[in-house]
Amino acid sequence: MEISVGQTIPNATLSYFGSDGVSHIELNDLLKDKKVVIFALPGAFTNTCSSKHLPGFIEKSSLIKKEGVDDIICISVNDPFVMSKWGETTGAIDAGIKMLADPASDFTKSIGTEFTVPPIGFFDRSKRCAFIVDNQKVVYAYLDDASGVVTGSSAEAVLLKLQDS
Repeated sequence: MEISVGQTIPNATLSYFGSDGVSHIELNDLLKDKKVVIFALPGAFTNTCSSKHLPGFIEKSSLIKKEGVDDIICISVNDPFVMSKWGETTGAIDAGIKMLADPASDFTKSIGTEFTVPPIGFFDRSKRCAFIVDNQKVVYAYLDDASGVVTGSSAEAVLLKLQDS
């Protein structure tokens, strides 16, 4: 079952690559007493993720943060090295987006958004989705089910929801 509005985001240990190498962080620690936007996607360097989904959040990051958002977090079922390189090459890290890896798909499975497409090497990847989370509670949730489509999980949709709140 997919997570929905009113539920608490489950905790997960995510990883990232920084100046000290690979580090791990508890998602609950990032969400406690904060308003956070989380968006998850199928994979770093993949077509739609790189051409439509992530670029919107890079472009709108300052506007999203002006709406009282403390952090913007991108999660993908990749390793922390890939997420770091993707964040560097796209400008996401410079835009203040936390690029977090969910290498074993633990977070993805806990929110019910995993999918598998063996012919392209996708195993337990995350469907494209976005959440606004206020102190660990989901106040906005959208899952884009169609392949290659970014609608309610887009930065534009999230920003509109923040402005309407």
